[in-house]
Amino acid sequence: MDLGIGGKRGLVCAASKGLGRGCAEALAAAGVNLVINARTEAEITRTAHEIAERHGVEVTPVAADITTEEGRARVLDAVGHADILVTNAGGPPPGDWRDWSREDFIRAIDANMLSAVALMQALVPGMMDRGWGRVVNITSASVRSPVNVLGLSNTARTGLTGFVAGMSRQVAGKGVCVNNLLPGIHATDRADSLDGGVAKAQGISVDQARAQRQATIPTGTYGTAEDFGAACAFLCSSQARFIVGQNLMLDGGALNTTI
Repeated sequence: MDLGIGGKRGLVCAASKGLGRGCAEALAAAGVNLVINARTEAEITRTAHEIAERHGVEVTPVAADITTEEGRARVLDAVGHADILVTNAGGPPPGDWRDWSREDFIRAIDANMLSAVALMQALVPGMMDRGWGRVVNITSASVRSPVNVLGLSNTARTGLTGFVAGMSRQVAGKGVCVNNLLPGIHATDRADSLDGGVAKAQGISVDQARAQRQATIPTGTYGTAEDFGAACAFLCSSQARFIVGQNLMLDGGALNTTI
């Protein structure tokens, strides 16, 4: 399927690996020229070179922390304008609700809610002026099905979901579609870290912890970055013009609901 976005310009955050890279790869395969961001210069530079070489598009790397004002300023200066925005930032650490301080919550909200809001405030008005745009926020399946040890993530990402629910309807009439992608367990560094936490807590091996968590997924496997990137690219496509303010679960059927 031709997604109708060849030649568009996109920004993908936290794109050196994992789900962000999966999105960047899928958009590049559809012909989108990219600015990609991550904190480590060597990693994001290597990723940009690999994606550009593989897909024949322009890919500009920016090493910066997207969760800070300074980092966002560097990224926005590099991108200029964007037709497509994919927001993404690493999740806060797991823990126990009794131990989190106000500062812990503020850090989580800054990283996983307010950084995405700031990028939308910076780039969506230009999309509206040009009459076309797509925004995909990478949040978490915990927005719909909270994970006990990920309370900081549950809180911050649910706040972003509430913001998008209202804002997306206000910009849709200008040709801008804003949606959220909610990943369940995918084979990424984040999954490895959480598997390790389960193994330590239960006194089992990491392989046993992984098998235990995979057993909770109807597909019987973790998702892949390629799975996730394909869904992201579709939400950024011309064909997705009637999808507005939605929260698409990519969890292999793990959330057991009728609607």
